[in-house]
Amino acid sequence: MNSKTFTLRESDIDRRWYVVDATDQTLGRLASRIARVLEGKNKPEYTPNLDSGDHVIVLNAARVAVTRDKRETKLYIRHSGYPRGLKEETLGHLLERRPEEAIRRAVKGMLPRNRLGVQQLRKLKIYPGSDHPHQAQQPEPLA
Repeated sequence: MNSKTFTLRESDIDRRWYVVDATDQTLGRLASRIARVLEGKNKPEYTPNLDSGDHVIVLNAARVAVTRDKRETKLYIRHSGYPRGLKEETLGHLLERRPEEAIRRAVKGMLPRNRLGVQQLRKLKIYPGSDHPHQAQQPEPLA
């Protein structure tokens, strides 16, 4: 029996473009679907140490659905490092101010916390409306 281990190379990676409509989709479920595609886990040749994922375009980010009372209870907290530098913002306020940032943060939390995760997050394009400048890439709808 002659079985060899398959190893994916950078030259063998075939990147595709997908488009997702976020209208009335739950934020967390949408983010997990997007993170899976960005990592390349939807492909049979998934390799954990290489970025084999695809590009994802998210449209209508302003119309994403958030379940129950998460708009008021979920907080995004950061600190500047200075005294009294603690900043808090609710999910509802973030969705009003910058809806694409709420989706980006949800997806970022589901990606690896290393250089590979940063590289994968760069392939995510989010737009608050239904227009995007990526028509030349011929994106397909994400199933």
